Order: sequence, then C-alpha cells, then structure tokens
Amino acid sequence: MSSIRRRAALPLAATAATLALTVTACGGGGSGSATGSGDGGRLRVSLAFPPAQAMSPYGDDAVTLSRLAVVEGLTALGRNGEALPALATGWKPDGDRAWTFTLRKAVFQDGKPVDAESVVRALAAAEQASPKPRVLSDTDIEAEAVVSGGVQTVRITTKTADPLLPQRLANPSLAILSAGAYGGGKVNPAGHATGPFTLTELNGAVSATLTRNDSYWGTKAKAPGVDVKFVADGKARANALRAGQTDIAEYVPVSQASLLDEGQVREVPTARTNSLYLNTRKGPFADAALRAAARTAADSKALVEGVYEGRADTAQGLFGPGVGWAAKQRVPVADRTAPAPKDEVTAAGEIVLATYTNRPELPEVATAVQQQWEKAGFRVRQVVRDYAQMEADALGGKFDAFILPRNTLLDTGDPSSYLASDFTCAGSFNIAQLCDKQVDAAVAATVSAAGTPDRQAAEMKAEAAVLRTDAVVPLVHERFVQGVGKGVEGVSLDPTERTLVTADTRVG
Repeated sequence: MSSIRRRAALPLAATAATLALTVTACGGGGSGSATGSGDGGRLRVSLAFPPAQAMSPYGDDAVTLSRLAVVEGLTALGRNGEALPALATGWKPDGDRAWTFTLRKAVFQDGKPVDAESVVRALAAAEQASPKPRVLSDTDIEAEAVVSGGVQTVRITTKTADPLLPQRLANPSLAILSAGAYGGGKVNPAGHATGPFTLTELNGAVSATLTRNDSYWGTKAKAPGVDVKFVADGKARANALRAGQTDIAEYVPVSQASLLDEGQVREVPTARTNSLYLNTRKGPFADAALRAAARTAADSKALVEGVYEGRADTAQGLFGPGVGWAAKQRVPVADRTAPAPKDEVTAAGEIVLATYTNRPELPEVATAVQQQWEKAGFRVRQVVRDYAQMEADALGGKFDAFILPRNTLLDTGDPSSYLASDFTCAGSFNIAQLCDKQVDAAVAATVSAAGTPDRQAAEMKAEAAVLRTDAVVPLVHERFVQGVGKGVEGVSLDPTERTLVTADTRVG
C-alpha cells in the first residue's frame, strides 16, 4: 500500500489574467452571430456584465464562469447555504484547524485527471493571487495532498478554526483548474476546468462560446453548447428576448418586465439587499446623528412602489426574503443615536451621493433618495458613473454615501463573510469606513460559532450591531427578474446568483 504526502509551494504570483483564447473580430463569426435556438439546440444567453478581467477566476468574472457552468470547486452550495459534494465526495474535520476532503474520480476538460496534486496547485494559486480573492480575505489556507491506497484526499488547514471551510470552498474563485491553466503569471480557465460546459472562445467584452464537456463526471449537459453575448444595456437584453434573438436575458430591468410576455418573466427573491453605505470616517456622516437623520428620511416603501414597480421587498434589515431563516431570528436594534434636528441637517454641508450605471434601477434610486433627503433638509449632489470607474474611490472613502446592492451570501453562502468584509475594522470591502469595537466583537462571534443554529443566531446579533451604527441604511431587498424564452427549460433561479445555465438547461 503506497502512501504519498506532499505540500505544495506554488511560485505563482497570480494577477488579473489575460486569457489566451481564440479571438474573433467584432461582428464576425462564432458567438458574435445569432445562431438561433434551433441550431442544434444551442442556447443563446445575454449577460449583463462583460468580463472585467478576461475571465480570471480571482475576481468577479469567477461568478460569470460559475453562472455558465464552466467551473467547479470541491463543494457546491445547497438551497439553504449548506455544503454539497462537487469535486469532493465527502469531508470531515481533522484537528482544530484542518479538514480532509476525499476526491471523486473526474477529469479536467483537457483530459488530465483531477487528483490531489491538482487541487493543491489550484488552491495555492488562489491563496497567492494578488489581489487575493475576497473569499480568502479573512483567512489563509494551506493544502496538502495525501494519497493512500489509491484514495485521493486533500488536507486543508486554515489560520484559525473555520467551521465554514466546506461552504467557503464552493466559492467560484476557488475553482479547481488543471496544471495547464497556470503559466507566465496568468490563469486561463478555458479548457482547463471541470464543469458541464467548456469555454472555447472569448471575444473580448463582446461574446463567448461554450461547448458541452462530454467527459463531465456528472449528468451531461442537455444543450450542445452556449453562445453568450455581453449586453450592458438592460433594455437591449429585453428587446432581444422579445424578438426571439436570445433564450435567456439576465437581469431584465423592472421597467421592461411588464413589456414581456407573462411566461417570459421569472421572478425570485434574492439574497441581494440594496443599501446606502454612509461614510463614517469623514464628511457629514462622521456624525452619528446625521446618519440617523439620513436613515429616517429614506423611504423604502416609496422606492419599492416607484422605482421597482413592486418587484422588490421593503427593507427589513441587512438580510431579506432570499435569506430564508433571517426573519424568524431577527434581533431588535437597540441604542441607536437620535436623529439630528432639521437645522443641523441643513447646516451639514453638501452630501456627495454616488452610485453606478451598470444596474439600470440604481440611478433612479439615487434620484429618489436625493429627493427624500432634500425634503429632510440635506443638500445633495449626485455622482453616477460606470462601476469599474467608481469602486476604488468608493473603497477609498471618496463619497459621503454610496448606493450598492450586495449579495449577502455570495462569498461563502453564509452572511458571516459579508459582515466581516463590509463592516469590520479590517474588512476588505468596507465602503462605510466603519470601525466599531462592538461590531467587530459581534462579527467575530459569528465566525467562532461551531454549529449552524448558533452561527445564525450570532449573525442576527451582528446585524443588529451594524444597524445600530447607521453606517448602512438598507433600502430594498431585490428580486431577480430573469427573462426566459418560450420552450427554454432548466434555467436556475438561484438566490445566491452563482448558477444560471446548468447541465439541465435546454431548449425544449
């Protein structure tokens, strides 16, 4: 009986990658032309967000790869946020800070076997990436291949005890890729992943082509391939669906939903809450009383009825209907600062309110909030640009207020990572610039909770601690409005936004 133990030390400074893919001219062949759903049953999909980093798995493009069923991790997420088998068939704790994962027999899209060494390589690359994937912002991982008697296992150790590691490993940024994906400081998932579909062609920010992975370990994809177009204009995506030019139109604007046939609109509550993040470090909203005045002036119901045309839910807290267990466990918010009187609001100076154009409702939300705040006495100036031009300024505290929809379950399928990244002193996505000892202690309690019931109870206490500061003002809980063509079946309506096209998606 052979036994092999090997620790990987991958010398890869993985950065935002440029894919070495076949490139076609704009307007040329391949996925740039509409093939029609009758072309061998190929799916036509219109996505809202073009690749920002040439499909690097270490940024937001990882979610796109996941929504197109290209990449997989060791685990997947269930409907209630639980970890399910994917490339790992099972796992168990191994000491205080480690877990052991048993691998299934599978092959990569390039024919190489999925073995313990390849898993170690992939996780080491993610750990060493710069910038590091957000899902690893609050922890370090070290993977070790352990092969005994032909059984492939991987032992993964974390910096501190991490009961959420199985859920964390379902994050698309921790997708397992073959050795051929890495080289020259770049990461190329095309043909090197394990999902039901293989990315075969990327035409910049215009289109992409996927083909069925016939060596997939699970149920083979029912569609022979997917032709993807990246269409930032929500009205154009809806028009393409109405005209029969696409089978799936991602994120249909609410203003367009009523213009589609009733059977083409699929609506589902999400884990995404649209909130106002108020700059607690500098400017007018460094004053807690002014933040409280901003909170009381914001009218969630008016936004739901006016901007969202009823296709959203009024804000109840950080977690809405898409986080199914939250409402029953919500903790009352205590010890909030009283709102500043109107004369202090009027004397506060100009408020710079920012948001971005990529989601069509957001500029309308900003205008509605501006009107609500001005009625309360604030003086407001809007800044609205493309998100790629704003993120650095938002994270750097350049705005007094920022309107941002956040998927509260995106990183680990559990709110603890969202709470840590957005609201703690060391948080990597702390737009509110919040640093509060009570909040940090409450969030730390969510990470250390051993079981799911205890963790969820701690997360609701942390929600109350965050809301007490008025660093964030929940506006609405969003719903997905996905456009699905007639005869199209198997589209995934996922509250966590990780899946859209699956092996079961097909043209009927």
